[in-house]
Amino acid sequence: MNPLDVVGVRVEMPSNQPIVLLRESNGERYLPIWIGAAEATAIAFAQQGVLPPRPLTHDLLADIVGALGRQLTEVQITDLNDGIFYANLVFDDGTNVSARPSDAIALALRTGTSIFASDEVLDTAAIDLPDSDEDGDGSEAEVEVEKFREFLEQISPEDFDTQGPLS
Repeated sequence: MNPLDVVGVRVEMPSNQPIVLLRESNGERYLPIWIGAAEATAIAFAQQGVLPPRPLTHDLLADIVGALGRQLTEVQITDLNDGIFYANLVFDDGTNVSARPSDAIALALRTGTSIFASDEVLDTAAIDLPDSDEDGDGSEAEVEVEKFREFLEQISPEDFDTQGPLS
């Protein structure tokens, strides 16, 4: 399994389809996953530290896990079949629960849990983005966002042949 960082959520145009972009923590590949609007909002809220006045679904799930005395230890993006990504939630007692990657990522961000992807998923669906020339003025996050914007301007779901029902 390879550790991943969440770069961000964007909307692919002209289809207005949200995408979460993950990047290998120790590599150069990026993993785009097309997701639903609600999950995109949940991921963006978690990244921005937005705390709603009442818990949203992923906040509620994180609260339930804690109330039951469990801890989410990792999220694994395990498979890609017919354009659909699959993930597992791994808990401290060894329990594995199947989940959509978008939900798993939203939960991982709320609980500070590491996200991993299998070699097979990355070998099949990850892409290499060329390094951008840094002028020294931008932060690492700004550089990543700019790479993501450039990527989105050039990509369509057909480029990966992996768009299927929402992940």
